[in-house]
Amino acid sequence: MRLPPPNGHNNRRWRALPVEAPLTRQDKRRDFAAPRVANHDRGAAQALRRCAENALQGGPAQAAEHLELASMSPEAIGKVLHELRVHQIELEMQNDELRRRQLQLDTARARYFDIYDLAPVGYCTLSEAGLIIEANLAAASLLGATRSALVKQRISHFIVKADQDVFYLHRKQLQRTGERQTCELRMARLDGTPFWGHLETATAQEADGSTVFRVMISDISQRKHAETELRIAAVAFESQQGMMVTDAAGIILRVNRAFTEITGYPADEVVGKVPSVLDPGLHDADFVLAMRDTIDRVGGWQGETLDRRKNGEVYPVWLSVSAVRATDRGVSHYVATLYDITQRKQAECKIEALAFYDYLTHLPNRVLLLDHLNQAMVASHRSGTFGALLFIDLDRFKALNDSHGHDKGDLLLQAVAQRLLASVRECDTVARLGGDEFVVMLVSLSGCREDAALQAEIIGEKIRTALNRPYQLDGSEHHCTASIGATLFQGHQTSIDEIMKQADLAMYETKECGRDRFRFFDPAMQTAALGCADLEICLRRAIGERQFVLHYQAQVVADGRVTGSEALLRWPCPERGVLLPAEFIPLAERSGLILPLGTWVLEAACAQLALWAGRAELAHLSIAVNVSARQFHEPDFANQVLAILAQTGANPNRLQLELTESVLVDNVDDLIQKVSRLKASGVGLSLDDFGTGYSSLLLLKRLPLDRLKIDRSFVRDVLSDPDDAAIATAIVALARSMGLGVIAEGVDTGPQRDFLAGIGCDAYQGYFFSRPLPIDEFEEFVLLA
Repeated sequence: MRLPPPNGHNNRRWRALPVEAPLTRQDKRRDFAAPRVANHDRGAAQALRRCAENALQGGPAQAAEHLELASMSPEAIGKVLHELRVHQIELEMQNDELRRRQLQLDTARARYFDIYDLAPVGYCTLSEAGLIIEANLAAASLLGATRSALVKQRISHFIVKADQDVFYLHRKQLQRTGERQTCELRMARLDGTPFWGHLETATAQEADGSTVFRVMISDISQRKHAETELRIAAVAFESQQGMMVTDAAGIILRVNRAFTEITGYPADEVVGKVPSVLDPGLHDADFVLAMRDTIDRVGGWQGETLDRRKNGEVYPVWLSVSAVRATDRGVSHYVATLYDITQRKQAECKIEALAFYDYLTHLPNRVLLLDHLNQAMVASHRSGTFGALLFIDLDRFKALNDSHGHDKGDLLLQAVAQRLLASVRECDTVARLGGDEFVVMLVSLSGCREDAALQAEIIGEKIRTALNRPYQLDGSEHHCTASIGATLFQGHQTSIDEIMKQADLAMYETKECGRDRFRFFDPAMQTAALGCADLEICLRRAIGERQFVLHYQAQVVADGRVTGSEALLRWPCPERGVLLPAEFIPLAERSGLILPLGTWVLEAACAQLALWAGRAELAHLSIAVNVSARQFHEPDFANQVLAILAQTGANPNRLQLELTESVLVDNVDDLIQKVSRLKASGVGLSLDDFGTGYSSLLLLKRLPLDRLKIDRSFVRDVLSDPDDAAIATAIVALARSMGLGVIAEGVDTGPQRDFLAGIGCDAYQGYFFSRPLPIDEFEEFVLLA
């Protein structure tokens, strides 16, 4: 700075001061460093300094006043002035430097704030209480709020509640150590959107001495997601599915543990090789080319294939191959997953066997047969040839099953299946429908119906002959015959259901005609079947409406007395008139309606016995009731009979149950048990139609029967056929030897009665005495007799 000269006389003193040459820059620096005034003038110099400072503050007059008082030498004053000039220059230089540095600081501060605000990472300054003091633009964007809205917000407000403890420990560790701390935690923006944050925090001192936290916040959500994906990928790679990674050339780079477990190859034996090491060589070139083409086109392929284990075993595998493309769209790797489906295939085979094959004989079941039949019909339409369907039913199979056990029955069915397979061609189908019913489907027969029928009949007779041969069943021999019904088919002229019905009808017609035969379907059978269907509907309605009545045919002893009767069923059908048992009983047997029908007959007969018991002139009469084999074999048959007797109040001693010989060939133990129980209750038992069946004399001996009944077929020609006469005589003799009574049915003439009486027959029944009569007429007949 420059001091103005003082006013007045002192002005001369200012002018008298010596003036030195201007100082160079080096002089200025040197003088600035050297002592400004000699030691002996230091006091004067200090006074002069004060004078200069006062002059700066108060003006020249005040400065001169001080100079007046200062006793200084001119030399000292000159030196002081020189020093002041140097100091003035120095201050000017310092001002320039300060201005320059201020400009630098302003520039740096502007650059800092640009970097601070535009940084891609969020920066926040927090108070010791955790309140946000300031935040940059990135932090505001990251937290989903404006910078002004963030001020005075607690940083914990943006941390997920479950991770608050993480931040608390992070801050506590920073306060304890004073060292920079980092942590990762889950955060949430102001609108609640979650993200993963990385916090790096350090302490800092503000100008006022307060401690603040400088926090750097980074969004690491993508990294966390990638880490999660990597963990998932790592877990997936070590899953139960075998995995194999190859490069673009197909060289194996890596396999997982499941791959080794499935294939038997450890990683070091396959890495560096190509996947063909697993190829069993069973796939043709087209399969491999199609797989590669699909991978190239769509980036992947999956399907069932075959691989070979290290031990040479070939096994089924579900293979999935995916191409991994690099950023340039080229394939960099292939990832293959393979799943051993051996157990699944085995399970599928078992399920298929259960669904489509008979468990006992392993023959196709009904479902698979129908599928084969449909395919055969399509093929026959294309080729113009005929096919044939043969229904085969074993005769009297139930007798074997019940008398010798189901294990023997199963052995027979298995043997029959093998004989059927041996009797047909490989292109034909042998199936089991269930029970003792088998079906043979013949294909590719002649295109001429007559020739095709002949071919089918020849094969059918071959089958029948094969099935008639004796069977060795677990050491015992068994004979069995079969009834076979057949029908032809060509294309879809006839539906599958209709073809099945035709063959079934032909088989049942064979049984009706005596079994052990082969017979083709005849349209007349269809007509008869339709008639049976209508009749069955009427029969069901009749049972519900109790349309039936009982007629009674007298049973007479030698002296002409009527001792009882046989209850014979009649059906006065509103649409068809009165029907005899032969017209509807077979249908009732087949349809199962024989059970409710038989129950009604027993109830009606027992009710009648109860009524007769109240009339002295009729109380001695008994009633014989026919019992079907199916009815008798019902588990609760004996209980049912006894319950009806108790319900109606009938005398058990007046009830006679007539059993046919067919009852005897089934479950013998059950037969004896039921018969014995009924006999013990007083119920009488007769063996009906004796001589027409296959009664065992040993079994007859074990049964508590009361009498035998000679069948009408022997009685009819007893006078003209020596064989019938001999049989009748033998039956009477057998009964006598066993202590049983004998009654003959179908006695229609006096000579027949006389012959039977002559051989010792006890009682008679037939038109010679009386036809079956309604209850009123029968009672009148008894009273007149």
